[in-house]
Amino acid sequence: MKDFDEKAAEAARHFWLTRERQGQRQGGAGKRDRGARSAVTGGAQLDGFAHLISELLVESGIPNSTIYRKKNVILPGFFRPTKEWDLVVVVDGLLLATLEFKSQVGPSFGNNYNNRTEEALGSATDLLTAYREGAFKVSPKPWLGYFMLLEEATKSMKPVKVEEPHFRVFDEFRETSYAKRYDLFCLKLVRERLYDAACFMLSDKEGGLSRGKFREPSPELTLRRFVESLTAKAIAYSKFK
Repeated sequence: MKDFDEKAAEAARHFWLTRERQGQRQGGAGKRDRGARSAVTGGAQLDGFAHLISELLVESGIPNSTIYRKKNVILPGFFRPTKEWDLVVVVDGLLLATLEFKSQVGPSFGNNYNNRTEEALGSATDLLTAYREGAFKVSPKPWLGYFMLLEEATKSMKPVKVEEPHFRVFDEFRETSYAKRYDLFCLKLVRERLYDAACFMLSDKEGGLSRGKFREPSPELTLRRFVESLTAKAIAYSKFK
C-alpha cells in the first residue's frame, strides 16, 4: 500500500473526530460520561485502523467476505463460553486471525490500565487454550494481534510510584509512566508469545484532530510491523492453500 502512512494518519484523525462527535452527543463539549466512560466506550473510534487492516488483508489475497467486523465476530473460549473480538478472519472454515483494538483516554489512566492489561491477558489465554483443546477444528494456530492507542497527555506521561508492602516489583516498572507501562506490556505480550504481534501508539488530541498525528515509542510495536506480520500470514495462506 503506497499511501500507508497517509491512511494511518487518517485513521488516527478518525479516532479523535469520532470521540469528539460522541462527546457532543453525550452532553456537549467538555462534559464526560460518569466515571469517564467516554474513555472506554464508543467502539467506532478505532474503525479507521480496522478498515486499513481489512484493506491490507484484501490486498494480500484474503476475500473481503471472510473478514468479519462488528457482526459474526464471536468465537468460543475455554474458560468462558464465548468472546466477542473486534476483527476475525475465517477462510474456508479455518480461523486465520483474530484482532483486538483498544484505546485509552484520560483522566483515569490507572484504573483503566489495570483493566486493559487483565483483559488482554485473559483473552489471549482463553483463545489459545480453546485452540489447544480443538475448538477451531482443523485450523492451524490462528494469528493473534493486539492494538492499543493511548492518549499522550500529562497524566499518561508522568512517572507513577509503585507500592511494595511485601516484595519488590521488577526494576523496569520503577518510576515509569502509564505510557511506558503500556509499552512494556505490549512488548511482553509478544515476547511471551501470547500475541503474534502488538501495536502501541501515542496520540494527543490537538495533533490527532488537526493532522492525525501519532507516534510509536517502540520500534518493535509499530503499526507497520504489526500489519507486516499479519499480511505475511495472509499471503502465505493465499499462496499455498
